[in-house]
Amino acid sequence: MTTRDIVLVALFAAIIVVLGLLPPITLGFIPVPITAQSLGVMLAGCILGAKRGAGAVLLVLLLVAIGLPVLSGGRGGLAIFASPTGGYLVGWVFGAFVCGLIAERFAREDKGELTQFLAFLAASIVGGIAVVYLFGIPWLVYMSGKAFFETALASLVFVPGDLIKAFVAMLAGRAVLAGYPLLPQRA
Repeated sequence: MTTRDIVLVALFAAIIVVLGLLPPITLGFIPVPITAQSLGVMLAGCILGAKRGAGAVLLVLLLVAIGLPVLSGGRGGLAIFASPTGGYLVGWVFGAFVCGLIAERFAREDKGELTQFLAFLAASIVGGIAVVYLFGIPWLVYMSGKAFFETALASLVFVPGDLIKAFVAMLAGRAVLAGYPLLPQRA
């Protein structure tokens, strides 16, 4: 990694942490809060690409693991990874990576504007929502002891907010690509 890459990873890790300052919304029927930090995961993948985006999320999770209260609601420490939200946190890394892969492949400067918008939206939905849920829901099922279908159905409450976050990540990704492209160039 170059110095520029390290600075960008640290910057987006800081953005994810700052998004954690917004208070979480807890629901009574599911033990996972709604937070703004998943927007940071989508932004990191869309704007930085796969490796650097995942690196930013890994840096945040390292801060969590050493006990810093950088998650929404001032949470931190190793116990978070054994809580119902642990699967979602692990899913953030893979979500940012997949989001970045899709953005790198399809949201390139040589593509049309509409193609770029759609690519960033697809990247945010597939990586930032589907992949994160792919890790989070099974872990939540395991931790809660409830049936998979019941837990998956309850998790649908997150989808409208996550789609709004995906739309915001799409707009930000396209704006950065137009003004100051940070995605790695593909040959």
